[in-house]
Amino acid sequence: MSKPRKLIHNTPEEEAAIARGIAADPGTFEPTNEQFAQMKRRSGRPKLANPKVAVTVHYDVDVVECFKASGEGWQTLGME
Repeated sequence: MSKPRKLIHNTPEEEAAIARGIAADPGTFEPTNEQFAQMKRRSGRPKLANPKVAVTVHYDVDVVECFKASGEGWQTLGME
């Protein structure tokens, strides 16, 4: 069994050097707190105008066997 790795934190001097490097990079974008909060809210897919609804249906075994007998892709027949 391997030992869990220990996280080695940067020293304050290393953190300051990193911050200076970020500040010196003209391609760096640092979002404001408001921009960051807005980005967090926008995660995921956009909301659909007509979202689908999940439905559970129970069929007798013989009905499911009949569908399966129609061949591969029986779960999506008629959905194309």
